Amino acid sequence: MLIHIPNVLTAEDVALCRQKLDAAEWVDGRATAGDQSAKVKHNLQVPEDSPTARELGDMVLRGLARSPLFSSATLPLRVYPPMFNRYDVGMTFNTHVDNAIRSVSGTRMRTDVSSTLFLSAPEEYDGGELVIEDTYGAQAVKLPAGDMIVYPSTSLHRVNPVTRGSRWGSFFWTQSMIDDDRQRRLLFEMDMAIIQARMVLPDDHVSVLGLTSCYHNLMRMWCKM
Repeated sequence: MLIHIPNVLTAEDVALCRQKLDAAEWVDGRATAGDQSAKVKHNLQVPEDSPTARELGDMVLRGLARSPLFSSATLPLRVYPPMFNRYDVGMTFNTHVDNAIRSVSGTRMRTDVSSTLFLSAPEEYDGGELVIEDTYGAQAVKLPAGDMIVYPSTSLHRVNPVTRGSRWGSFFWTQSMIDDDRQRRLLFEMDMAIIQARMVLPDDHVSVLGLTSCYHNLMRMWCKM
């Protein structure tokens, strides 16, 4: 399930991010890659324990907290601290799958959902599309600055080579309360149906109550915490 989440960051937030990142230290992105990924990864990253990464990561987390769509799509239990990368001309990240487990402050978390938040406008660079393999084939993603795509971490994906300009972004993972992507998809679609029903029906209408009851009882059945 690929979900486009618009306006995670405002234009002002994006401008501040770009200003801070422009002055930041950048290192080889392979520092945080697994054995397989390191062989196909060619980009730059801000060290994840740097003050800049932590400050901007908190900004991204605040943006997520303002987004009901992110909550509905991922049903988050834990969110890995956002990291920041860039792809200059010639840089790429060939086809790979994300590591299943990450460690946060000594606590292990499962990576169920991957997120890429775009910090460069599409017209600033050529190439650099995020290409995700899903059940409908390869989906190429290139979003406005401040927008984000979320997709299952089980998906094979790549970043096409940048041929002009520079592509900047933030990326991170979410451990969901629902570890099965098919179940998350059904709950997301049901949540969207509930929202649409409440636009035209009173909250105490039998259809709204029935859908809401099913949603929460499925959460009880499938939730892993």
